[in-house]
Amino acid sequence: MTFFLQAFVTLFVIIDPPGIVPLFLGLTRGRPVRTKRRLAVQAAVVAFGVIVGFALFGRAILTYTQVQLPALEGAGGLLLLLVSLQLLTGKTEEPTSSDRATTNVAFVPLGTPLLAGPGAIVATMLYVQRIHGPLNVLALALAIAAVAVAAWLSMRFAEVIHRVLTDNGVELLTRIAGLLLSAIAVQLVAQSALAFAAQAK
Repeated sequence: MTFFLQAFVTLFVIIDPPGIVPLFLGLTRGRPVRTKRRLAVQAAVVAFGVIVGFALFGRAILTYTQVQLPALEGAGGLLLLLVSLQLLTGKTEEPTSSDRATTNVAFVPLGTPLLAGPGAIVATMLYVQRIHGPLNVLALALAIAAVAVAAWLSMRFAEVIHRVLTDNGVELLTRIAGLLLSAIAVQLVAQSALAFAAQAK
């Protein structure tokens, strides 16, 4: 139980399901309610799959590709920076019919790197190293699943928040979320650069 609570709290704070609401509303602006609900399910499933995949094969994948964790952080930061610029400039609003047919924001950027980002991936890999027995495996799996469900619930009921805030409120939250997301992106890139600089010394 202690291991479950530690893993759940850590991943919940990093992934921040309530904080994804304004980003979800901004990225799915102009889409039908049914489509938004489908995207919410897909994003949660993608995030769960990515985190579980790195929990099982993360170290092996990074070793095989000779990619270091700081590089993963830097790549995630750059991708988040692109998303934040879209939110700040309003480029995600009113997608055309062709956009709806060809793009799926549930995979990128919602599923990864917004939900299953470098922070969540690294934290999960660290908890994998602390596993000592099948009960710890079960506890970590349940923690990942619980956070994925929390993320889905936040996006599933984002429309309720939309009705309360109205379009102007959502617009304001989207811009604020874009600003905060850009700061997170810069922080990830900076941490990556500092880690590489420390290795070079």
